[in-house]
This record gives sequence, C-alpha cells and structure tokens, in this order.
Amino acid sequence: MKKLALHWQIVIGMVLGIVFGVLMTKLNGGAQFVKDWIQPLGTIFIHLLKLIAVPLILASLIKGISDLKDISKFKRIGGRTILIYIGTTVVAIVIGLVLVNVLKPGNGITQQTITKLTETYASDAKIAERITEASNQKKAGPLQFVVDMVPQNALAAMSNNKMMLQVIFFSIFIGICMLLIPEKESEPLKKFFDSLNSVILKMVDVIMLSAPFAVFALLAKVVVTADDPDILLALLRYAGVVALGLFLMIGVYMLLVTVIAKKSPLWFLKQISPAQLLAFSTSSSAATLPVTMERVEEHVGVDQEVSSFVLPVGATINMDGTSLYQAVASVFIMQVLWPEGLTFSNQISIVLAALLASIGSAAVPGAGMVMLVIVLETVGFPADRLPVGLALIFAVDRPLDMLRTTVNVTGDATVATIVAKSVGKLGKPKVKNWDDQL
Repeated sequence: MKKLALHWQIVIGMVLGIVFGVLMTKLNGGAQFVKDWIQPLGTIFIHLLKLIAVPLILASLIKGISDLKDISKFKRIGGRTILIYIGTTVVAIVIGLVLVNVLKPGNGITQQTITKLTETYASDAKIAERITEASNQKKAGPLQFVVDMVPQNALAAMSNNKMMLQVIFFSIFIGICMLLIPEKESEPLKKFFDSLNSVILKMVDVIMLSAPFAVFALLAKVVVTADDPDILLALLRYAGVVALGLFLMIGVYMLLVTVIAKKSPLWFLKQISPAQLLAFSTSSSAATLPVTMERVEEHVGVDQEVSSFVLPVGATINMDGTSLYQAVASVFIMQVLWPEGLTFSNQISIVLAALLASIGSAAVPGAGMVMLVIVLETVGFPADRLPVGLALIFAVDRPLDMLRTTVNVTGDATVATIVAKSVGKLGKPKVKNWDDQL
C-alpha cells in the first residue's frame, strides 16, 4: 500500500488534535490533562527543531558560499534577495491598509466589548512585557540594528536562537574568507561543513517522522487554552479582515511563482505544505526553518547556494504576514480608540514603521505584538490607551499569529524560488528520504 504523504499525515494530526482538544474542554480536568501529558510532546518537537536551527544555518551558509567560488555571485544573490523581500513586505502592508480602510472592522466593536476586553486583558503581564520590550527597541539608535548584527562572541550568538542574525553574519564572514584563501587551505574546513550539513539535513528527516504526533499535541494545547468564545465572536470581523489579507498575500506569492519561476502554484504549495503546516502549528518561522530549507532544496529544486542564504535571512527579516497584520491591527485599534488619528500622513507612517519594525524582529511567537507597539507609538497613539488597544486584539492574537507565520514561511520559500530562477539555480527536485541509507 502506498504510504500516505507527509503533509496529509500532518493535516490528520492537526484535525485530530483540534477534535481531541474540544473533547478535553468538555471534561473535568481535561485541559489540565492536555497540559500535563499531551503538550510536552509538541514542546519536545519544537525544541528538536530549534536544536538544529543554528548548526543548520552555520553549515549550510558556509557550504553554500564556499561552493560559489566567486564573491560576485554572492553579491548578486544577496542584492536580489533583500530587494525582493522589501518589495513583498511593502505589498503586504498596502494590502492590509486597503482592506482595513475599506471594510472598517473597528466600526463593529461596541463599548461593552471594549470594557470587557479591557477588564480581561489590559493588566495582563504579557501585554506589559510587550510594551516594555517595544519601548526598549524604540530607544535604540538608528544604526542599532546594524550593531546587533555583529556578535561579540560567536559561541554566545550560537547559544541563543534569538541571535539568528549574528549567526548569519558570522557564517557569511567565514564563507567569504574561505573564498579569499587558496582552495587547498580551505578544503579541509569545507569538507567538515559539507559533512555537517548532510548530517543536519538527515536529522530534519528523522525529526519529521514525529511531526503528525507533534502537531496533534500543539493544536490540542491551543484549543484547551483558547479564550472566551463570546469575546472571540466579537472580534471575528477584525480577525476575518486579517485572514482575508493573508489569503490575498498567498495569492501574490503564487502569481510570482507562476510568472517568474514558471512553476505550477498548486505543485509549489504541495511541495512546501509540511513547512506551512508546521509554521501554523508552532507560530515560529525560526523553529520551522530546518523544514523549510529541506522542502525548498529537495522538493522544489532550489540550489543550496541560494536557499542557504535566502531562507535564514528571510526567517529573520522577511515578515510579510506579520507586517500585514501590523497594518490591519494598528488601524483597527485607531478606528476604535483614536479615530481622529487616522490621517493620510499617519497611514504612510504605518507603512514605513511596519517595514522597519519587521527587519530584525525575532522569529518567535509574540514578536508581532512588539512590532505593533512600535508602529502605534510611531504615529503618536496615546500612551494611556496603549494597554487597552493591545487588549482589543490580544484574545485573537494566537490564532492570527499561526496564520501570519504560515504566510511568512510561504514568502521565504517563494523568494528563494524566485531568486534561484533568476540566477539559474532552480533545478529538478532531488528528494531524500530518512531511510535512504538503511
């Protein structure tokens, strides 16, 4: 009998996880059972993916750059990558602004709902933490982003997944310097990283064997920790606008894949679907990065020279889904709490602030809300209403975080495919299974 494709296994795990979670909410102690006995399975899976993220970036980037043989090729790939990422981010923000201004989801929120949300969430510790973190980021100088890219200690940078940009910088630095010395001298180091890269990719295959069970656990946990259904219903219009914008952004990606990469959009989505489903389950593009790289290289056919640079950089600076969410959420909050602030100049400021805030934002759950605080403060949103504004959207932030992370990962894979096509590095897929060597 033909083995069920991985993406279908993951879909089944997600559906069963949701059903199981709903059933557990009906039982006394069910939610606690999920937290104690089911959730750890998903947590271990995420830890395993994060465990190999830094070694994968280090090995694949150094291998990819050292394979180029010529620094000018790296400049070509790097320049196109950054320009396309900025372009897609601006498109995402504009889509979000157009939708929120046309559909006006803020007009459907009653004063009663505002009061209930304020009482429930305004004093939430997580909201206070996001505001503090955003304030610290905003106080930094204009070149702090560049300063933060350069590590003081390479080993310290590799010990923290939030320092992904520093690992990328260090890896690129090593790779370029390997090109600047005689090939005979760099060969032993190159062989080491080639071997390490192969081992890490095999680890991805092995870890993915548990993916269906992990997403079952992750989705069950999301269901049992869901917020008040009445509040969620009140915010359905806002959530619907965000979801519509994210869906349209996927459409933009598929148009680019069709027109530039000359690939079928349905075929493309099928190849990267396991990465999309994991992004949805984990809400972390950093945790999904090893799987995204494996799917793009082996199943889409992007050469490692391209994917090893484009995807790690994308996981850090390309936040199209999150940027679209910034645009919708900030205008939605202003429609409800500060309608006089909805000027044309403020909306232009939102575009620029959301674009800049997305660069260097941590590729982890909850980073989107920190970016939102920065965007709102940029347009002069009243500080005393900020906790209430975040309370307005906090209830539906988790499911929307899952959706926007899926779009972020899809954008990374799309840009990698487009860049590979533009530099002649998009070939035939070469699928490797976990048990090929057995």
